[in-house]
Amino acid sequence: MKRWGIRARVVLAAVVPAIVLGAFMIAYFTHLRLTDLEQAYTDRGRALARQVATATEYAVFSNNVEDLNRLLEAALKEEGVEGIVALSPGGRLLTKAGNLNPTPAYLPVTSAQQETLPTRVRFYEPILPARIVIGDLGFDGLTSVPTASPLGAIIIDISNARLIEQRSELLYAGASALILVLLGSVALASRMSQGVSEPIRQVAGTVARIGAGKLHERVPVQGGGSLRRLGMGVNDMAERLEYAHREMTQKIDEATAELRRRTDEAERADVAKSRFLAAASHDLRQPMHALGLFIAELADHPHPPETHRLVRQIQASADAMENLLDSLLDISRLDAGALEPKIAPSPIQPILDRIANDFQIWAEERGLQLRVRPCRAWVRTDPLLFERILSNLVSNAIRYTPSGTILLACRPDGRHLRLEVRDSGKGIEPDKQEVIFQEFVQLDNPERARTKGLGLGLAIVRRLTQLLGHHLTLRSRVGQGSVFGVRLERCEPGVTPISEPMVRTPGNLSGTRVLIVDDDPLALASLDSLLAAWGCDVTGAASLDEALALTDPDLPPEVLITDYRLQGHQTGLEVVTGVTQRIGYQVRCILITGDTGSDTINKARAAGVPMLHKPVRPAKMRAVLQRLLQTHEADESAATQDSP
Repeated sequence: MKRWGIRARVVLAAVVPAIVLGAFMIAYFTHLRLTDLEQAYTDRGRALARQVATATEYAVFSNNVEDLNRLLEAALKEEGVEGIVALSPGGRLLTKAGNLNPTPAYLPVTSAQQETLPTRVRFYEPILPARIVIGDLGFDGLTSVPTASPLGAIIIDISNARLIEQRSELLYAGASALILVLLGSVALASRMSQGVSEPIRQVAGTVARIGAGKLHERVPVQGGGSLRRLGMGVNDMAERLEYAHREMTQKIDEATAELRRRTDEAERADVAKSRFLAAASHDLRQPMHALGLFIAELADHPHPPETHRLVRQIQASADAMENLLDSLLDISRLDAGALEPKIAPSPIQPILDRIANDFQIWAEERGLQLRVRPCRAWVRTDPLLFERILSNLVSNAIRYTPSGTILLACRPDGRHLRLEVRDSGKGIEPDKQEVIFQEFVQLDNPERARTKGLGLGLAIVRRLTQLLGHHLTLRSRVGQGSVFGVRLERCEPGVTPISEPMVRTPGNLSGTRVLIVDDDPLALASLDSLLAAWGCDVTGAASLDEALALTDPDLPPEVLITDYRLQGHQTGLEVVTGVTQRIGYQVRCILITGDTGSDTINKARAAGVPMLHKPVRPAKMRAVLQRLLQTHEADESAATQDSP
């Protein structure tokens, strides 16, 4: 019933009382009528039995069987009479007419009785002697008093088929009347419910359409009382909603226009930021590149102790500026989506070996023990970017751990591998564990000491893990240290990459012919001066045409070092191609660039040319030069052995 609609409930409320009342009235009057029929049937049977008993009194008294048979045969013709029996006072059969089934027990009958059988009713009536009045015959005051004992008895069986038929007709009529009452009640209730539910259905339909957004819909107000007030209330609500919707739509349009304006401004700002980053990536790296080379050359010259101290301080400041610039540009590249990871199956152990080699000395200088557990697992990641993640985490642990142990270990995690960096530092409070991943946030460095970093390492870690699809976790308790974890997907081992030697000892570069091409005079002068200090025979050029003019095919340069971006929209790859065509064979070359975009890197990789990013550390430049020269010497030796 809880799911019934209002119309069904109204119909039920109207029909049930009518049906109950009708059923009660019909049942009551039917019962009265049945009682009357049964009483009339009984009265008729008794009257008939009494009449036959009275009529046969003389025949029984005189033992006139012939008259008795005639009287019984006459009574047998009455409607419904099936059999009559006349008995003597002792219960002996005098005569009978018709059929009495079952046969009655012939017992003395002293009073009127009746017995109900399955298909008939049996009446017992005694035959009493009649009173004889003698006064009329001249005997005054003398009458004949009959004896009290009956002369016999009459038994009559009357069929109740007619009674049953009348009873069935009466019940059928009652049921028909009840059905008519039910149909009439339902019809009347439906009519009444339609008058109640139809307005409510109209209100419900209108409210549903209003809810679907058709705020112009209105309810036709009809009827009176509550229905009328309901319709008017819904219409008033719809008007208010429509007005509020118009106001809200107007505000949304205004907000959308404002958002579009601010979005355009943000896009313009992003474009400006991209232009700034492009300029910063190149123009800021140019002077840093030259400064580093000048400092390296200056450090190789003999100086008094005080001058050496100043040179070291200048070198430390330049390194700090270089680290800050690299971190800022890395953050910007990650936010701009300019960094494209190269996911591939990679072994973990070579990365752990490099981490241990890079940070072992620094950890020992700070009185810490750096432990790296070996791991033979392979994972799907970009090995260079993942090594950057671990480097930042280990560096952060060393920087903020005053004493104790730092552990770098791998733990199985189902189909994944979890690399954890554990430290025994001060720990991080729960409300600060999310803040530390923001840029320039350092909890224990309010004075912004340079020795405690820049506050960008963990920000870069979070961005790199999101870029690689790895899961970064942090567990820390104050006073018990911290555990940074990175969860990676494990994979089957692949081909082990050929690792380069960890440390290369630069050889003698004296007499090495080097051609330098750079359109920045300061960068050209600094690199020229540094290479000359290493004993190289240096030739400098500012463009491709000048480089070709200075290239002697008979005495070609052994190494070409060129900036990638040159004047006139020329590139270092064009310089490499031009010089190669000039001397007739592939020149050994190094590209130097301040660009950090993936497009420049991909072009250099496609051409097979090694690339160094500005600012280039002098040690790295010397190592690359030495490697190129060693590779050339190995190739010449192999060619000599193969020649006949």
